[in-house]
Amino acid sequence: MTPTIAPRLRTLLLLFLAVTGALLAGAAPASAHAALTGSNPTQGSVVDKAPEQVSLTFSEQVSLNDDSLQVLDPKGGRVDAGGASDLGGDTYGLKLRPGLPDGTYTVTYQVVSADSHPVAGAFTFSIGAPSGTSVALSGQAAGGGVVGFLYGAGRYFSYAGFIVLVGGAAFVLACWQRGAGIRPLQRLVVGGWLTLTAATLALLLLRGSYVGSGKVGDIFDLNLLGEVLQTKSGAALVSRLLLLAAAALFIAVLFGAYARRDEDEREAGSPETGAEDEITEAGVAKAGVAAAQGPGAEDDSEAAHLAAEKNDLTFGLAVGGAVVAAGLAATWAMAEHASTGLQPGIAMPVDVLHLLAVATWLGGLAALVTALFRAPADTPIEASAVRRFSRLAFGSVLVLVGTGIYQSWRQLGSWSALTGTSYGRLLLVKIGLVAVLVGIAWISRRWTGRLAETAAPEAAVVVVEQRSAVRTPATVPADSRRAAQLARQQAALDSTRDKRVRDADPHRSGLRRSVLAEAGVAVVLLAVTTALTATEPGRTAEAARQATAAASQRSGPLSLKMPFDTGGEDGKGTVEVTLDPARVGGNQMHVFVLRPNGKAFDVPEVKVAFTLTAKNVGPLPVTPDRVATGHWAASGVQIPMAGQWKIAVTVRTSDIDQATVYKNAQIG
Repeated sequence: MTPTIAPRLRTLLLLFLAVTGALLAGAAPASAHAALTGSNPTQGSVVDKAPEQVSLTFSEQVSLNDDSLQVLDPKGGRVDAGGASDLGGDTYGLKLRPGLPDGTYTVTYQVVSADSHPVAGAFTFSIGAPSGTSVALSGQAAGGGVVGFLYGAGRYFSYAGFIVLVGGAAFVLACWQRGAGIRPLQRLVVGGWLTLTAATLALLLLRGSYVGSGKVGDIFDLNLLGEVLQTKSGAALVSRLLLLAAAALFIAVLFGAYARRDEDEREAGSPETGAEDEITEAGVAKAGVAAAQGPGAEDDSEAAHLAAEKNDLTFGLAVGGAVVAAGLAATWAMAEHASTGLQPGIAMPVDVLHLLAVATWLGGLAALVTALFRAPADTPIEASAVRRFSRLAFGSVLVLVGTGIYQSWRQLGSWSALTGTSYGRLLLVKIGLVAVLVGIAWISRRWTGRLAETAAPEAAVVVVEQRSAVRTPATVPADSRRAAQLARQQAALDSTRDKRVRDADPHRSGLRRSVLAEAGVAVVLLAVTTALTATEPGRTAEAARQATAAASQRSGPLSLKMPFDTGGEDGKGTVEVTLDPARVGGNQMHVFVLRPNGKAFDVPEVKVAFTLTAKNVGPLPVTPDRVATGHWAASGVQIPMAGQWKIAVTVRTSDIDQATVYKNAQIG
């Protein structure tokens, strides 16, 4: 690698690491794609008697096991009967043990959404009256921590490996068939295969801990691995590994038999190959050498035979490669966003096309960068190959635009979700990066046009002469150290000559710079795309938000605490009024009277009145019934209209001592 190239590639690597770290650091439980939209009992509510079961409703179907839903008493002990049941309509129920005492209970849930992402959370409800609880609601997270970071990194590298593998192979077959024999391109495609394989194995091991405990020690738990293999995500990962075995065979043929066949055809003097090399320095040099050699080349019939065999092999590789690539893309479509929600039958093939277009464009771009910077100076990439890639990339962009519009509509559903959700904002960033990438690609296309208009036969002759001069056989020194020193000097001379030849053409240098800039933007684009796949779709987020708001308006309890002092002996305390569901119509009201130390206060009388001052309604008196010491209740409390109500509570602590306290609250 030349000194000027190395800093550019190092900068690209640093950009890759920085963007990856910034985006993966934010891959937290907030990325869950299912949301709790309702429950019975509702969050924070107080019920008179213990319910027979607790039910939870999510925004989409979820997967759960025996420990996914739990109900804990104030001391943290489980009081559910175990084994959640599907009640239909994305609602799941959990039976409770009979005879539960009064107090505050905690419901915890940790499930997996239909698009493979973990969801966790907790809420409380009370029986009889609220109480203290030792259960901490913090830390109810899924998909976070070290395991979450590693899983996010695995997702990124799996996408990167797929793009390089598919796009690099497509570049060789469709744009530059001579690249099959170029070592840097071979290493690039094989590196993509190795990256995708390693990332897939890592995801398979991490999956159980990622959707479960989140502990590093559980990564190698074989029992968890067995459970993962029975899930949709596990099946997708195993299918990907099987397809990668077929991809290994494809690579072996592409860089083995196909590369040799291409070399044989060029040595035989194929007219097609000669036309392909016509505008390059190496092509001019080859023509000069062939002319100097005179007769003796393979005859036309042998060249035609080799060309026919190569065409057949090219067709077979193209068909087989397309099938394997589509299968690999389908392993994402079958387990993530496309497999659930609106129109999955259409969304999955569209997602496959989208992934293939991304891989063809960005992976081909990586191959083009490699060819421009790392191909040997005597075998530079032809302008015709760059033009073919330009046309291929343009077609990929058209597919991306079409499939992207459909995916955006499907995942957003409204213009408000475009700016009002994390998914929409990330999508805007992605659209902006694609626009920048297309703009730089247009500049690269202009450089390609200029490169095609110029040829440098003089430079080609110089290259041939330099190579013949340098490669002149010499006596091998007996001293091995001297031989190693000469080899290093020769390598340095070759590197310097390659750099001089590459930099001799300003058009080729300009093309390298613009393509390198494309690659830099592509790195950021890939990181944003990976984060986008781990973010809750805008349509789901807005639906969950609306459902939660509706549920809150429909059944959200109102709780007010007011201190009082009747002025007499032992006349101080706190009164708490709860109104459920705090909406227009009938409501359940509970009044709790507590001493300053938090214990129940036995008072002889409690009265409540509601006044809507803005509408001159009220006061509407309510006299609750005594349920227990310090606990009063009333059913069917009618609120005639929504508004800011003034709630007056009168507490009498003796025959002559009483006090009235007030508080305003929005009801309805």
